[in-house]
Amino acid sequence: MPEIPLVPAHWRFPAHPASVRRARCAVAESLPDVLRPRLGDDLSLLTSELVTNAIRHGACRVDEELIELVLWPADGHYWLAVSDPGTGKPALANPGTDSESGRGLILVDSLAAAWAVRPRPACGTSVIAGLSFQRSG
Repeated sequence: MPEIPLVPAHWRFPAHPASVRRARCAVAESLPDVLRPRLGDDLSLLTSELVTNAIRHGACRVDEELIELVLWPADGHYWLAVSDPGTGKPALANPGTDSESGRGLILVDSLAAAWAVRPRPACGTSVIAGLSFQRSG
């Protein structure tokens, strides 16, 4: 008999800056207690960066659109997908030393075991990032 997988955690938040904190708290609280010491900080930072980017770059009408988050374990990783209604394709930037923004995906790239941008079937874009919870070595 196959092992039944866990149901992914799923949230929707308004495309508003106050949602960044709410999303970070929701994701952190859904992580199993045993994994919080290893993944909690990195998962919180990933959530903050991806939700902030979705609000800033993927939502056309702030407060009228929703940002969607899905968190699930698979293949030794916790995967976080943050989706917005935008059609743009997030990409790594090369900000100048004086720039006050443009480093979000650089942080995602350095923290995540893997990440990708995927179009959504109906409309919008998802950024998916995974953190390993397997013991190395």
